[in-house]
Amino acid sequence: MAAVVPAPSSATRWSWPPLVRASIGWHLLAFGAAVTVPGALPWAIAAVVLNHVLITAAGLTPRSSLLGPNMTRLPAAAAARHEIALTIDDGPDPEVTPQVLDLLDAHGQRATFFCIAERVAAHPALAREIVARGHSIQNHTAGHRHDFSLLGPRGFEAEIARAQALLFEVTGERASCFRAPAGLRNPFLAPVLHRLGLSLVTWTRRGFDTREGDPAIVLARLEKGLKAGDILLLHDGHAARTEGGRAVVLEVLPPLLARIRSDGLRAVTLPEALAER
Repeated sequence: MAAVVPAPSSATRWSWPPLVRASIGWHLLAFGAAVTVPGALPWAIAAVVLNHVLITAAGLTPRSSLLGPNMTRLPAAAAARHEIALTIDDGPDPEVTPQVLDLLDAHGQRATFFCIAERVAAHPALAREIVARGHSIQNHTAGHRHDFSLLGPRGFEAEIARAQALLFEVTGERASCFRAPAGLRNPFLAPVLHRLGLSLVTWTRRGFDTREGDPAIVLARLEKGLKAGDILLLHDGHAARTEGGRAVVLEVLPPLLARIRSDGLRAVTLPEALAER
């Protein structure tokens, strides 16, 4: 029997973001002009196409907030505490993740693992170890579908709710944060996340370590301008490999964690950073 995930506590009413509300009005205006104004049909079609290009561009820009709330940095209170968030996606991986955990322990830092729920179900002991060692597991969909950003409201809800149930069944904890595959989405995602009590979290900067095999380049991307409140993205799953066959994240973490400490920063989990205290 599937685990029943506790209901989210938020009771606030969903409100469509200004871009979406404006898009609805723009469509109505274009339709009205096409029907009532002679010769306006080509212009109306062009206006609708232009609007769809804008909506698509917003969905293809992971750090954009035009389609709804999107956390790209930690709140000011967390930054004032000199906190950053190290987020690690696409696991758990039975080869890489245990080594990531050992590196984090050795440097006394914490991370948030945006896990693919089907991988959590396949490696439940490893997922529970992540939590037992002081880290957090959050929702990165059930199966990391390549067509995720093309789903509608029902597809989003089915995929994300299934992930919530799988994660809760294994860890006993309800995820409160969500990250879309590659950060890509469409206007229907935000209301689904609101209904499920999840906050969309992207990043301040990413290392592109799923395609870049040079640890020095990945590290430079993450360290550039590093400061309190940053959300950094690496991968333990789908990780690129160095010339020696080692997952890039394992080469990047030691110098990155040393830099975090030398700068007087502290890597904490997202729930810790977002807690009111």
